[in-house]
Amino acid sequence: MFDTRVTELLNIEYPVFQGAMAWIAESSLASAVSNAGGLGIIAGANAPVDKIREEIRKTKAMTDKPFAVNIMLMSENAEELAKVVIEEGVPVVTTGAGNPAKYIPKWKEAGIKVIPVIPSVALALRMERAGADAVIAEGNEAGGHIGEITTLCLVPQVVDAVNIPVIAAGGIGDGRGVAAAFMLGAEGVQMGTRFLVAKECIIHENYKNKVIAAKDIDSSVTGRPTGHPVRTIRNKLSRQFQELEKSCAPLDKYEELGRGALAKAVIHGDIEYGSVMAGQIAGLVSKEQYCDEIITEVVEEAKNIINKIQNANMR
Repeated sequence: MFDTRVTELLNIEYPVFQGAMAWIAESSLASAVSNAGGLGIIAGANAPVDKIREEIRKTKAMTDKPFAVNIMLMSENAEELAKVVIEEGVPVVTTGAGNPAKYIPKWKEAGIKVIPVIPSVALALRMERAGADAVIAEGNEAGGHIGEITTLCLVPQVVDAVNIPVIAAGGIGDGRGVAAAFMLGAEGVQMGTRFLVAKECIIHENYKNKVIAAKDIDSSVTGRPTGHPVRTIRNKLSRQFQELEKSCAPLDKYEELGRGALAKAVIHGDIEYGSVMAGQIAGLVSKEQYCDEIITEVVEEAKNIINKIQNANMR
């Protein structure tokens, strides 16, 4: 049932990706997801290139399964990371926050599978023309930096527009979400928020507990005036950002307020003045589990749902 073009392309057991979460997605989480049959992803973000090289090598030491590195194209380290993934023989690259077209020929020449995250049909088409192997269509239910279209609306439009496989992301946290994504035409899913509470995830326990305690209405989007909106769980920091928006503050005030905020939450456990990035699906996340438990639970639930639908249609 879950042998799709995505599993065939990447040689993975299940078409389940772990989201590339800055300051969070590193070797211990990525290797655990890959060992469980999904695709673990190391987040490049703005980390020093030598640090990412180290995380790649650690991941290789902990798994012999495929994994990916995510490159945020607006980051200062993007040019260097584009070379590092080739030098280190990374099997898969995902990208965000920009157009990776100039890097794709060299990555493909090195045998790397390229899967950009896209927020629109137009960018999906551009990525297909540039040679991408698949795309991740991410709706604005996701945590962190987001676009404007919901997953429910974005995924089927992207599926209709391109011939390459589509992975659905944003608002997917259990088997029901996986089944829904497949009904929309996706051939894989990416989950971030669910993996925040994986036992192998390195974030501070305060951050995990904040996600587990979240309700359906507890996330908010701030930073729209900057052109880079971010979804987080509501706290004192998000309210400060909202005050900046109400007062039409200059853009440098947003940068000043947000500087180091994610590290405050991830490393130091400051869940009031740190940026607690999480998606709208946080209200469904209720327990800490190992990555293999998460993937097994999600896949089995999705299979059962799809089987019920198929059996009902046969009556």
